[in-house]
Amino acid sequence: MILGVGIDLVEVGRIRDSLERLGERFARRILCPAEYEYCFSHANPSPHVAARFAAKEAVSKAFGTGIGTELGWLDIEVLRLASGSTQVHLHGAVAQLMEHRSAKSIHLNLTHTAQYASAVAILEG
Repeated sequence: MILGVGIDLVEVGRIRDSLERLGERFARRILCPAEYEYCFSHANPSPHVAARFAAKEAVSKAFGTGIGTELGWLDIEVLRLASGSTQVHLHGAVAQLMEHRSAKSIHLNLTHTAQYASAVAILEG
């Protein structure tokens, strides 16, 4: 059963501007260590950071909370598997929220171009 659906669209230029203006401080605030390492292993990390930003927003929307008091940026970790697909790891408050909502899994799909990054998350019970 589908418990929630979330979608988000981010302008890559907005994330690029934040990375240029705030640097590592911005990236470390929204990315878990493995995400940071993956994104910054690319010559142009902005689309990859934007995709993870969108993914975290989409997951939070699937829970119906948004990023804020119930869950934060670092509670949601988006990892790329060897197959190229993504996997969501939950930490802290989100893991508890998942149990509270009787959710069994989160399906996540990411896409990005030079201008936009988008994510769709489905919370399944």
